[in-house]
Parts: sequence; structure tokens; C-alpha cells
Amino acid sequence: MEKIDFISRSEEDTMAFAGTLCRKFPEGCVIALYGDLGAGKTVFARGFARALGITEPVSSPTYTILQEYPAPGGRYLYHLDLYRISDERAALAFGVDEYLESGEFVLVEWPERIAKLLPENTLKLEIVHLSENERHWQVKS
Repeated sequence: MEKIDFISRSEEDTMAFAGTLCRKFPEGCVIALYGDLGAGKTVFARGFARALGITEPVSSPTYTILQEYPAPGGRYLYHLDLYRISDERAALAFGVDEYLESGEFVLVEWPERIAKLLPENTLKLEIVHLSENERHWQVKS
């Protein structure tokens, strides 16, 4: 995948960008979302889910660690928030490897916590908080 740069200036921009990437990314890939608190990772997940045809509300799984969203055609979107996970061992205890190897789209917030477990072909999306409304998004493969 080529390097992609994008500046979003609103939640709508972020959701549209996520939809564009959803159509570009290989089906069933793992996407690691790197960014500070409040960078827009969950807004991105909401736009990604909408592009997959998921209509239910998408929220941050900070307290539940995982949200599973059924998509049309029997597919799933798995949204992981590993902020409260201390390391790879703790993630393996709840079965993170099964989700990473599921063949479904997997969005991973705070992927640093499980860096050694991420598949080799994980797409990396870095989000930099530029201002109250602006974010710089950069896709790296």
C-alpha cells in the first residue's frame, strides 16, 4: 500500500476519510491506529463501520476492550481498544490473537501494547493532533 497523507478538519472529514480507506484496504486486514487520547480514533472507527454498511452506534471500547459489529454479508468488524491492557500477555489472556487472525477487519487502538503480536502485514495509521479541529492522518504499510 502506498503512503497516504490526509488532513481532516472535522469529524465529518475523518469519517469520510475512513470510508475511503475502507474501500482501499484489503478485506480482512488489521489496522493499527496510533494517536494520543482525543486524536479521533473512535470517530475513524465510526466512519469505517459506516462504509462497511454497519448502522448500529459505534462507541469506544475503552472499558470493554472489544466491540464486535456484524456487517452485511456475514462479516464482522472488530474494534479493539487496548488502552487498559498492560502488555501482550494480558491481551493473549482475552484471546486477542483470535481476532487478529480472524480474516475480518480489525481496528486496534493503542497497538503499542501488543506490538509483537501484530501480523506482519498490519496497516499502520498514525494520527497527529494538529489543533482543536485538525488532524494529520498518515497511512504506512
